[in-house]
Amino acid sequence: MESFDPATLTPEKLGQPGDPCIMVIFGAGGDLTKRKLIPALYNLAKGKLLPEQFAIVGVSREEYSTELFRQMTTQEIRQFATGGFDTQSWEWFAKRLYYLSGDFKDPETYKNLDGTLGQVDQEQSTQGNRLFYLATSPSFFAEIVKQLGAAGLVKQEKTPPWKRVVIEKPFGHDLASAVALNHDINQVLDEKQVYRIDHYLGKETVQNILAFRFANGIFEPVWNRRYVDHVQVTVAEELGVELRGDYYDRAGAMRDMVPNHIFQLITLTAMEPPISFDAEAVHDEQTKILRAIQPMHPEQVLDHAVRGQYGDGAMDGKRVPAYRHEPRVAPDSNTETFVALALHIDNWRWAGVPFYLRTGKRLHERVTQIVIRFRRPPFVLFRKTSVDKIPPNELVISIQPDEGISLSFEAKVPGPVVRLGAVDMDFQYSDYFGSTPSTGYETLLYDCMLGDPTLFQRADMVEAAWTVVQPILDVWKALPPRDFPNYAAGSWGPEAARELLQREGREWRDTACTLAHKGAPRSAPEERPAALTRK
Repeated sequence: MESFDPATLTPEKLGQPGDPCIMVIFGAGGDLTKRKLIPALYNLAKGKLLPEQFAIVGVSREEYSTELFRQMTTQEIRQFATGGFDTQSWEWFAKRLYYLSGDFKDPETYKNLDGTLGQVDQEQSTQGNRLFYLATSPSFFAEIVKQLGAAGLVKQEKTPPWKRVVIEKPFGHDLASAVALNHDINQVLDEKQVYRIDHYLGKETVQNILAFRFANGIFEPVWNRRYVDHVQVTVAEELGVELRGDYYDRAGAMRDMVPNHIFQLITLTAMEPPISFDAEAVHDEQTKILRAIQPMHPEQVLDHAVRGQYGDGAMDGKRVPAYRHEPRVAPDSNTETFVALALHIDNWRWAGVPFYLRTGKRLHERVTQIVIRFRRPPFVLFRKTSVDKIPPNELVISIQPDEGISLSFEAKVPGPVVRLGAVDMDFQYSDYFGSTPSTGYETLLYDCMLGDPTLFQRADMVEAAWTVVQPILDVWKALPPRDFPNYAAGSWGPEAARELLQREGREWRDTACTLAHKGAPRSAPEERPAALTRK
């Protein structure tokens, strides 16, 4: 079976086009394809990172011809392109678009696909390499893989050409379904052929976590329980469920965000240094973190897990409806749109350091960040000064909307009186390296073509993540919420989320408040306006 050897990525090969291949997109008529996948591939084309011998075959139920598919995609790219439209690059790209109509459950579809791939191979000389992308409802994942196997389309020999399958999230809806899906897929595919994609890992700042930690000697020595008080991970969205009510009302915030996006951020933040950037070495360390997270007993769930659902409220000066009034949502829905958890990683590096996470919709602002809050220094030196309290230092890794890293520390305010002021050292990617148009999928699709699975999830990682989440889901199923909706749209979530940290003398870092207070001198809490208190 194929394997990825990082040693093959020589300086001469890095930045070169991916391997010749045909990318087959199941679900080519859906939003993911037109909003993310096609724009991402187009960005790769403009960056000269797609091979000359490349083609896309879209597969969906809609009765389109290849010519109509090309025309529609040409119209859509003008709307969804992230970096402007270049006619010459698009003409090159559009000639490599093909379309096949068919039912994903019908074996005849896969026979027709086999014939189409042979024809495209002759026209584009793609050397038989295949990248199958499942941009469909999760209910089709196992079926499509089974049908691909029955048609002989993913049979992998020891030598090229290669066959790879990319599977979108969510990968299962609980532990049992994730285990079953892994089993079904592994009946057809070797694990090295499977690329479980999480588009969060395509963001530059997420990938930079490892570089930041392990390429800078000043941070790794303090990245442990001796110096870190706690870690916060926030993934907040201003938007509601939009038109995804039918999916979201079955999934909820926990299934939609925690076992995949948020746990990926936690593992990269908490993992031990791998022995190399080889995919297996990185995945081994990530899996160790997931297995070290202490599972909650039922009674612990009541104290360490918070769920919420948004009611109506105001966003940007406009009234927005409650979740239960959104399209395709049950009027008595008990689905959570907010989750906050307090987790503990039971290993030598992190024992006693809580990892707090929260995610939700219709929150105060759109922000994704990781906050490393360090322990407070001793106060004895300042006890005879006007300084009444020394705030903790914070390292903030911002992932969206602005990608960057900031470090806050205290400095003396000029003058005869000893006063401390907050100082932030900010690094923004756009300031130092310029802005690169991106959908978040470019790096991941490029890695698929190179055969590098480092930024993708392995089967045991998926199951380990669901193992942590499952006890919480079980308790929530047994005890339906009685207070939904319990937070207003435009707020930072339910009061219970604030109390989750407050019980331990801690508080969330709410970005708007921090920015308002940036650079102001430290004073007693009662002397500051409440809105400017550091969160």
